[in-house]
Amino acid sequence: MGSCEVYLILYNIIILDTSILSFILPEGLTEYFELDKFELFKGSYHIYLLEKNIHPEEYSGEKLISKGFFDEITVRDFPLRGKPCFLKVKRRKWQNLNTKKIVFRDWNLVAEGTKMTAEFAFFFEKLFGFKPDKL
Repeated sequence: MGSCEVYLILYNIIILDTSILSFILPEGLTEYFELDKFELFKGSYHIYLLEKNIHPEEYSGEKLISKGFFDEITVRDFPLRGKPCFLKVKRRKWQNLNTKKIVFRDWNLVAEGTKMTAEFAFFFEKLFGFKPDKL
């Protein structure tokens, strides 16, 4: 099997993962997060999500470099196939090369710029501890 064939197979698996996730996760979440790992652990599903390396809109035009992730946050989601489901979320951080400061996505701006579903707003509240102003 050639490298192009392997690439196509891996690409199709990634697309399939994203498609399946969009049915399972709160609407809008796959726009900002990608699947890192999925496991059944002690009778519960654990879905590990990493924030995509897409620069926040509020820093467009700035030179940013990814500096890894904040500590993992666990959010209990709705049961899946009769088992508890936990979303293990890692938010990304970037260094602004002009100011040398660490920056991250302002989720208030995301909430204002989109019409959040009630499901995504519930997730948002569990993740950040407050409800977005705009739904």
